[in-house]
Amino acid sequence: MRPSISAYVGTRIKRVEDPRLLTGAGMFVDDVTRPGMLHACFVRSPFARARIVDIDISEALALDGVHAVYVAADLAPGIHEQTYALDGPYMPALNWPPLAEDEVRFVGDPVALVVADDRYIAEDAVELVAVDYDPLTPVVDYTAADRADELVHAAHPANIAAAMGGPLPDELAKTFDEAAHVVSRTIHQQAYIAVPMETRGLVAEWSAGEMTVWASTQSPHEVRGFTARLLGLDEHSVRVIMRDTGGGFGQKVVPQREDIAVLLAARKLPAAVKWIEDRQEHMMSAGMARQECGDARFAFDADGKLLGASIDHVQNVGAYPIPSPVTSGAVVGMLFPGPYRVPAAAFSMKLTYTNTVGRVAYRGPWQFESLAREMLLDVAARQMDIDPVELRRRNMLSAADLPLANPLGMPYNDSTPLETFEHALSILDYDAFRREQERARAEGRYIGVGTCTYIEPTTGATPFHATEGATIRIEPSGKVNVYVAGGSSGNSLETTAVQLTADALGVDIADVHTIQGDTAITPFGAGTGGSRSGSMIAGAVRETASVLRDRILAIAAHKLEAAVEDIEFVDSRATVRGVPNVGITLKEIAEISYFQAETLPQGVPPGLESSGRYHSPSMMLWANASHVCTCEVDIETGAVKILRFIVGEDCGPMINPDIVEGQIYGGTVQGIGGALYEHLAYDDDGNPVTTTFMDYLLPTTDTVPDIEIGHVESPSAGPGGYKGVGEGGAIGASPAVVNAVADALAPFGVEVTSLPLSPATIIKMLDEVQAVKA
Repeated sequence: MRPSISAYVGTRIKRVEDPRLLTGAGMFVDDVTRPGMLHACFVRSPFARARIVDIDISEALALDGVHAVYVAADLAPGIHEQTYALDGPYMPALNWPPLAEDEVRFVGDPVALVVADDRYIAEDAVELVAVDYDPLTPVVDYTAADRADELVHAAHPANIAAAMGGPLPDELAKTFDEAAHVVSRTIHQQAYIAVPMETRGLVAEWSAGEMTVWASTQSPHEVRGFTARLLGLDEHSVRVIMRDTGGGFGQKVVPQREDIAVLLAARKLPAAVKWIEDRQEHMMSAGMARQECGDARFAFDADGKLLGASIDHVQNVGAYPIPSPVTSGAVVGMLFPGPYRVPAAAFSMKLTYTNTVGRVAYRGPWQFESLAREMLLDVAARQMDIDPVELRRRNMLSAADLPLANPLGMPYNDSTPLETFEHALSILDYDAFRREQERARAEGRYIGVGTCTYIEPTTGATPFHATEGATIRIEPSGKVNVYVAGGSSGNSLETTAVQLTADALGVDIADVHTIQGDTAITPFGAGTGGSRSGSMIAGAVRETASVLRDRILAIAAHKLEAAVEDIEFVDSRATVRGVPNVGITLKEIAEISYFQAETLPQGVPPGLESSGRYHSPSMMLWANASHVCTCEVDIETGAVKILRFIVGEDCGPMINPDIVEGQIYGGTVQGIGGALYEHLAYDDDGNPVTTTFMDYLLPTTDTVPDIEIGHVESPSAGPGGYKGVGEGGAIGASPAVVNAVADALAPFGVEVTSLPLSPATIIKMLDEVQAVKA
């Protein structure tokens, strides 16, 4: 197939979904209504850990408008199998009960499900369900959970969900013993949450032996497969419809316990059931991420060259982690060497259960590797009296060093760590900033600069993510429909698919429409997750469009009485090279293909519809970026003001620069939030104390600066050279902000080892340093 001319890919095409969303015509789960639809609400535990002695549902059932109140014993018999395709065949099945059975394990644990005529009645009925609890001592401190007397789950001794690794290998231990400089710190990161604009929710309707689900999800086919296995149905008896999803960030990849409970209840009821999570429920029970710590160590020679690295990593997985946290937990250790020349490395991992909300996937779930590494590099630079940028330059990989495997086997390729680092620093003018910093300190102002450079695997990083399908149908009118599995959850996959299809076929972009998120009509696919969508959709569209474009050219050549190789097909019109005034439109070609099949050239089948499936040539396509942050810290109030934020990014060629930059902006803001504001905090008894936006702080427009982006493009081995970009902003931003604050406070001897850096935390650190000096 002769490739079409690239007319749309690489340009800033306006998002095709925006007119719908900006005019209020979007269709979210809460917009779905069904005849006689019922509404669900959960009774939730007020205790972090307690035995359930008795549940009295009689008053709730007696309330007018209540149709059912279900407890665990009512729903559990309907469960056939609970497995996630995302976890693959090697991860242990997470057969968590959809409703708490004998014991509640965190504040917010669902205990009973009320179904009523409307949400108001359901909420009133929830207040009438009387649960007799026998409180138990909770396990709250994840760092000591393996030494606690109590068990979160009796089947998991020492509260260990998973563990890996052990003592340092002898050779690496010797390296640390003999190194000129050894730097080590224990670094803590707090729990924080996804907080999408749209909370979780679904509508489930059981009718005539079939289950239809409208879901706020990132992966409709995962929901379909899970639902079929859960209910013991054939997959063709389950249809999942995803229209618009107001953000997911990993949290909405797989069904959680509340979704499971609603699916089981819907099979018992004569009408559809809707559950929409309210914001307080979301903050208590939708899942947390990031809470972890690590004992990190680097060994350097006398010139500041890295000799070895190790991290002993401990992670809180809460009471009910979904999906399995094992893979992302292991990746923290495997990526800890980062984009640096590290001859030897080792790691250990321990995942512990606690009586807090379960861990879920969240944008860059292995992000702690960058936080720990980049914070420790700045500590090392100060300890060795080397500028932190210079220390990185001495050790950072460049494009010329690749491909290579890091010391733990991660196969880096097609990346530009040093190049993006230098590009971001040039945008800042690093030397000029250091001169400004010196002047500011003389004036009593404390400004700082911090960086983070990371490398991340994108696209087909798991077997579940490694293939993607597309179906393209050119209608008799000449209009084009492209069907792909996943729908947009804020990441503009609609626009991406339309741009890719228009170029792959050579048609006018105004003639292309995409249909996504309906498992009844779209090919199987993993949806959004793992920074995969752009590259995988590009591959699926390419595989499918190539068949149709060959057919279009053959029909046009036959009609125009020319050789196929002489046909030009651009903007939905075929001409003979050198004779532009004579041609045939795609509409005319489609009419021939559908309605004049007897006139088709030999070997060309009727119709213009094709399906194809793409398989990633590599399990990992590597993207990288450098984040640079400058800030000012008010030492009287502890307030941090970000002055500039710069991202040097390499995600390969960009399908649409606006979409790429939008992904970077969004992730970066989330990373800033994690460094300075967001904290899902619990007290010593396991009570969540940040369950509203009065307590759980988010970055806002007045606290986030303009984000400057500089692009470096190195193509991958994937289609079009594209790589993923969805997670990187959330990985790189937090370490850069933390290092900037630490740099600003360096004259006081303050050392940052835990997050978030709230004003109160900063004042406390300054006071502690002053107390030691006194």
